[in-house]
Amino acid sequence: MNTQNSRILVVDDEPDIRRLVCEILEDEGYEVYTAENASTAQLLKQAKIPHLILLDIWMPDTDGITLLKEWVAEDASLCPVVMMSGHGSVETAVEATRLGAYDFLEKPLSLAKLLLIIERALEASNLQIENAGLKQQLVTDIEPVGKSATVARTKDHLKRLAQHDARILFTGEAGVGKEMYARYLHNNSSHRDGPFIDVAVGSISPENSAVEFFGKEDNGRVHVGLLERAHKGTLFLGEIGDMDKETQSRLLSALESSTFLRVGGSVAVQVDVRIITSTRIPLEEEIRLRRFRQDLYYLLNEVIIDIPPLRDHGEDVPGLLAFYVDYFVNQEKLSFRRFSMAAQNFLRNYSWRGNVRELKNLVQRLMILGVGEDIELAEVKSALGTVVSDFASSSSVPDFFNLPLKEARDHFEKAYLEYHFEKTGGSVAKLSTAVGMERTHLYRKLHSLNIKV
Repeated sequence: MNTQNSRILVVDDEPDIRRLVCEILEDEGYEVYTAENASTAQLLKQAKIPHLILLDIWMPDTDGITLLKEWVAEDASLCPVVMMSGHGSVETAVEATRLGAYDFLEKPLSLAKLLLIIERALEASNLQIENAGLKQQLVTDIEPVGKSATVARTKDHLKRLAQHDARILFTGEAGVGKEMYARYLHNNSSHRDGPFIDVAVGSISPENSAVEFFGKEDNGRVHVGLLERAHKGTLFLGEIGDMDKETQSRLLSALESSTFLRVGGSVAVQVDVRIITSTRIPLEEEIRLRRFRQDLYYLLNEVIIDIPPLRDHGEDVPGLLAFYVDYFVNQEKLSFRRFSMAAQNFLRNYSWRGNVRELKNLVQRLMILGVGEDIELAEVKSALGTVVSDFASSSSVPDFFNLPLKEARDHFEKAYLEYHFEKTGGSVAKLSTAVGMERTHLYRKLHSLNIKV
């Protein structure tokens, strides 16, 4: 993020100081908001989401130290706060920094020192965010793999679309890599320096959906939702057809007005975020069955990009196999293995019902369970013929048959749910229907078995 495009909130009860600091910072290219007391500061902090706050200690309603305590308690990712005071002491400065303030400035303000501290605070904050997201960035930088005309054409189309803010709806079978293509679009867009937030819509329970998407205000505490977390970036909503009707209505309103209210809030929040969505099911049918809003559908699919199944471009399979071997060697420190030419040729013509996700899982399984550097055709056929639970083998029983009943049941339930989870494309709503379990109980079961949603 360019620090000179940052939003700064100046909180001071002296109008001359507010005006002076505002003029100086705006001349430097910052976006500045001012508040004369703590209550106004609270409202602006919630509505504008500043990157840095200049906070006076002595104010008529609530003092700056008390306000800082409240902000630190309610927001673990609080932006840098620089305290200001004309009646400061060493003890006050120490107390402020102990509570989490970035620095302390005495009045009358040295404008040169003020600008230097602001610049350093914003740079330090950006560095902290970058370091925290390093692992995520490794995933973000991955491009769709393949040299076929199909992949090349899709990537070229997305590069051109990335220069515009049209909302994209990705369609295609489960596992084709819609999220990866969405990341590729984000990385080539003007939002590339902002966050890429992806969420599987079906993994959010209807009871918590509004709070998760739009945030919540409760007794002055703010829970930031997905839309605010994606500010200046991209929010990718995977399997949008799984969204409940109430959240559909709220999202429609937010897209039409470019603002929204947090649950329990009264101040309109405005964010700059690009919405990208995906679906594996025909939304037209969901609309006909009155499960999905037609007006929301038209807002989200300004452009539709269909990602073809892997079986339609089998020539990319060898490249994908090599890519995921390198990925698991580098990311999970697994021992290197290579697919023989016979194995690669066989897999080029395999049906890949689970598409790229199935291929990735196959590579991981062979690298964890296999022995030796070469992966031969017989080993591949054996792995493809083995269901996750290992029940396909009639000549032997699964290892967990030798465990106590409770542990064996956990092993079976985990394998059973993972198998159906993959078949339903990672949708908790579809999984609930497939296994006949109420969604609230299913969430608890997935959590207890450590199955990532």
